[in-house]
Amino acid sequence: MIRVLLAEDHGVVRGALTALLNLTGDIEVVAEADRGDKVVPRALACGPDVAVIDIEMPGIDGVEATRRLKLAMPACGVLILTGLASTGLLRRAMEAGAGGFLLKEAPTERLAESIRRVAQGERVIDSSLALAAMSATTTPLTDREAAVLGLVGSGAGTGEIAARLHLSTATVRNYISSVITKTGARNRTDAVRIAVESGWIEGPRHS
Repeated sequence: MIRVLLAEDHGVVRGALTALLNLTGDIEVVAEADRGDKVVPRALACGPDVAVIDIEMPGIDGVEATRRLKLAMPACGVLILTGLASTGLLRRAMEAGAGGFLLKEAPTERLAESIRRVAQGERVIDSSLALAAMSATTTPLTDREAAVLGLVGSGAGTGEIAARLHLSTATVRNYISSVITKTGARNRTDAVRIAVESGWIEGPRHS
């Protein structure tokens, strides 16, 4: 029997997934968490084989919950669930120690099979996301978002960016927030790194 901790902040979704997984015959949900910061305490209390963690939760997000869980329980496998097909999120999740990355729209049968594979130490990545990660050449950023992020990368502050692009500071902050979400970054600096590595913006020029 594969022991699973299910971390999902939506009670109805969590309840439905728990019921469906418990019907598989070889998977048992032994603990649940509705916040990211509850993952490690619940895991330490019940000793799951695999933690299925939603990427977006209150407290801390799924990536940070994964990082903390792998530090506390290295042998516990982690399968990340997300509704956003972002290569930036995929990169962050894998760096944090996740063994799998699955879109929420996947059928329950695929979720169960992914849990089995992660429990065996295999790496599981949603096929559509893996394809996107390998072949993505177009940027998810709008021209304005790329311009704002490029200025962030050059060291410009919010006020300077607003003045140079003739925008309000509130609008600049909204663009930066959107960029962080699209790239799956931790913060604006991480967003610059991801965008430069992906070829979406030019890196900072040094004289």
